[in-house]
Amino acid sequence: MAAGTARRVAVTMDDFNWQGIPPANGAILDALDAHRVKAALFVVGRNVENPEGQALLRAWNERGHVIGNHTYSHQSYAGTGADPSAYFDDVTHCERLLAGYSRFRKLFRFPMLKEGATAGQRDAMRRFLRERGYRNGHVTIDASDWYYDARLRERLSREPGFDVRRFREPYIRHIVNRAEYYDGLARDLGFANRTHTVLVHYNRINALFLGDVLSELKRGGWGLVDAEAAYGDPLFREEPSIVPAGESLIWALAKQSGRFEGKLRYPGEDGDYEKPGLDRLGL
Repeated sequence: MAAGTARRVAVTMDDFNWQGIPPANGAILDALDAHRVKAALFVVGRNVENPEGQALLRAWNERGHVIGNHTYSHQSYAGTGADPSAYFDDVTHCERLLAGYSRFRKLFRFPMLKEGATAGQRDAMRRFLRERGYRNGHVTIDASDWYYDARLRERLSREPGFDVRRFREPYIRHIVNRAEYYDGLARDLGFANRTHTVLVHYNRINALFLGDVLSELKRGGWGLVDAEAAYGDPLFREEPSIVPAGESLIWALAKQSGRFEGKLRYPGEDGDYEKPGLDRLGL
């Protein structure tokens, strides 16, 4: 990171869904290496129960990336109802699968960023995480990379010879646009010069273009930082009181402030927002 860079961002990647896509591990890790940055990989436990998944995860561990808990089965916490005990078991099941990796850290990422439909549900999970020694692996820059990836994969299923490079510029623009939006929102809240975490997923579009995204962010004045250092920022200790709980941490703090009524869309990010633009581009 260049000295004096005011805007900083760390890469956080969800799910580790390596099955069903062309080999992606090497491309994603090489992109991170090329930018000399260590990410946080939030792993769904069911993806590392077999030797192949374990070998792929060992590569992340050996290259120094943080490994975090994203539950065993990737269910939304908001749908668990009044008794979340089975969900707690899902979290500890994932922990048992990850605990042997030296880069495992007790950071927990909520699937779909849904942290509870009621205050009681939200607070029960917060108590559970504290008792287990976890911190919330918050996102500040949310995005819909999963939707761009789904569109790309669907297009390739219909047209195997499709030129995937057509997705490159729209995808880069999307991530940069979301970074600018959430950074602006943070500044409006008084959180200037904070370190952000961007949410992307382990998928084909990032195997293709993650390095290009990071290059464009740097051209736009962003400094890249290691995820473990990013989570040391006091911002990530915040616990917004909103219900339903979740979304980007910046979105939640903006909602809590009461200053952005009528300006915040819900959910913060979704494929429905991106569909018209990709339709217009014929993608």
